[in-house]
Amino acid sequence: MLARINWYCLRFAVVVLFAGGLLQSSVPAADVTFNKDIVRILQSRCQACHRPGEIGPMPLVTYRQVRPWAKAIREVVLTKRMPPWFAAPEHGKFSNDSSLSQVEIDTIATWASSGALEGHPDDLPPEKAFTEGWRIGEPDVVLEPSHEYRVPASGVIEYTFFVIPTGFTEDKWIERFELRPGDRSVVHHAGVFVREVGNSWLLEAPIGQPFVPKRSLERKEAKGNTDLGTELLMVYLPGGTPEPLGSGRAKLIKAGSDIILQIHYTPNGKPTVDRTRLGLIFAKEPPVERVVSFAAVNLKLAIPPGDPNYRLDTLAILREPVKLLGFFPHMHLRGKAFEYRLVSPTGESKTVLKVPRYNFNWQLYYQLKEPLVLRGGQPLGSDSLV
Repeated sequence: MLARINWYCLRFAVVVLFAGGLLQSSVPAADVTFNKDIVRILQSRCQACHRPGEIGPMPLVTYRQVRPWAKAIREVVLTKRMPPWFAAPEHGKFSNDSSLSQVEIDTIATWASSGALEGHPDDLPPEKAFTEGWRIGEPDVVLEPSHEYRVPASGVIEYTFFVIPTGFTEDKWIERFELRPGDRSVVHHAGVFVREVGNSWLLEAPIGQPFVPKRSLERKEAKGNTDLGTELLMVYLPGGTPEPLGSGRAKLIKAGSDIILQIHYTPNGKPTVDRTRLGLIFAKEPPVERVVSFAAVNLKLAIPPGDPNYRLDTLAILREPVKLLGFFPHMHLRGKAFEYRLVSPTGESKTVLKVPRYNFNWQLYYQLKEPLVLRGGQPLGSDSLV
């Protein structure tokens, strides 16, 4: 059995502010230009989100688009607010690490501080090509809500759910999947859950229509995500690429299951409509390893008045050998830090992911460069600060 451990510590509240002074660059200022140096960094690190139609608030494709933001870009890369990546480098190696190298940071800082020059036209590389269609290839099936969602120009939108029947009359192994928002500029992130027959989570929701549960149901919903019969299929993140499971691996959607989309919409100043679609590609034969995602939830919140760093612990015992593929730490606005530890039978622990500056605005998945092989009975612990 193959398991991905996805941990959730839900319903927290205070935005984490990034601190730290601006560092000085060690890259010489001579000959650092947009066309020769900066655009290549933007293409590899930034344009997945910062291009027309994506979630980034401004495109960073051409010199004319980038030049007005030179000083702001310098500040956010020196303070490491951009690109968003919050794993402490001393714990674990991750295949989807989006952080800039120190050379890239210094190059951007030097360019912005020395006039933000455009450079010679001959140095400009071709614009990076992005796939506009399905990145996984043509899906075997596409599932979508029957109703679109009208996103207002402004305001705060509660998490919105859509229940979509699969119509599967037999169990299906899924080797590739992709979520494609109708308007990517307003979809902050989305979770895709599989609700099996017999699970009661969100049975009150109308089929195919946007639904916002009442506040009184939130604890029930959070618990429902950990019940047998509900599994996280995937998480959509702006700028992310479809998650590869690897050769011989697949996820299982049982016959009669429903898909539940949980979408976080963020208005961007103009009204729009969205109808998000889910594409699935079936495995041609049963996999060698089944990939499973599950959540460990701790809802026993009892924060003392005035406590600025309340610690919440969760412990899970793996009852059979697994390969650990990655982590998805999740808290709400008050969440400050997150840490995952492997605990030995004798009590020693090893940190496998540390997120010292958790930021609710960025729901990041941390995919291990090399899976961790865990034996049955080995505890996994997580600590969070709120």
